[in-house]
Amino acid sequence: MLARAATYLRPLGPVDTSADASRLFGIEIDRLNHYYLRVTGKRSEAVTALTDITLNIGACEFVAFVGPSGCGKTTLLNILGGLIEAQTGTVTVAGSQPRAGRKDVAYMFARDALLPWRTALANVTFGLESLGLSRNEMASRALEMLERVRVADFQRAYPSQLSHGMRQRVALARTFALPSKVLLMDEPFAALDAHLRIEAGDVLLKLWERDRRTVVFVTHDLHEAIALADRVIVFAPRPGRISTEFVVPFARPRSVEQLQEDPQYHELYRHLWRAMAATSTDTRKQP
Repeated sequence: MLARAATYLRPLGPVDTSADASRLFGIEIDRLNHYYLRVTGKRSEAVTALTDITLNIGACEFVAFVGPSGCGKTTLLNILGGLIEAQTGTVTVAGSQPRAGRKDVAYMFARDALLPWRTALANVTFGLESLGLSRNEMASRALEMLERVRVADFQRAYPSQLSHGMRQRVALARTFALPSKVLLMDEPFAALDAHLRIEAGDVLLKLWERDRRTVVFVTHDLHEAIALADRVIVFAPRPGRISTEFVVPFARPRSVEQLQEDPQYHELYRHLWRAMAATSTDTRKQP
């Protein structure tokens, strides 16, 4: 069992702007800063949401963002998805600047956001309808994804007829049915109980192992981050910034349940927990 946090820690370095790096990295962020306006009564002030974010995420890499509430994780995810425009610094996603509506970038929110008037199958085909596929092609791809997340028997059920866990599986199927190179996932399992969360994590791992897309996964659950990701990026708040970065050493394919039997898994959890606690201490020291 590894004894020191340094074994997992990875130093944060400058962005490599070479042509080779541009082909290699799925996402490149260089000196990104973002602000928002806070209005209190008649007074307004600029508040720094993110400061000096520099990060490379390789193609087909699974990276988890963790950190306390208000540290800018979701803001950064929204910038990557083109929902918020980057203010200063540079950001490229799969070789081009972020913008809303890109077909090569999929975004999965904390809530399943299923359309209540559509069946499970029709919810999965919804994202495919803009791709110019035939009805048969869409239905075949959607059914394949429902089979992979083990809810094909409920393909004709409406969201109100599905359990919470099953709804999240349908949402996963809808996301992975899209031919997107990059998946942005904002706490997709946050509303599930512990057992369903582990189960959903295993489903996600199996989907990712087959397709190997670039994934940025926001979570508050350190166990989830370790089980799913290749790297875990720890954010500190006020202003939001990258505090530390951990490499996850476990070989793939993985099982969330099996990892819990590994002492090294729990050791890495302790190091992550201490890093998170340190960000809280830093926050209290700031004015």
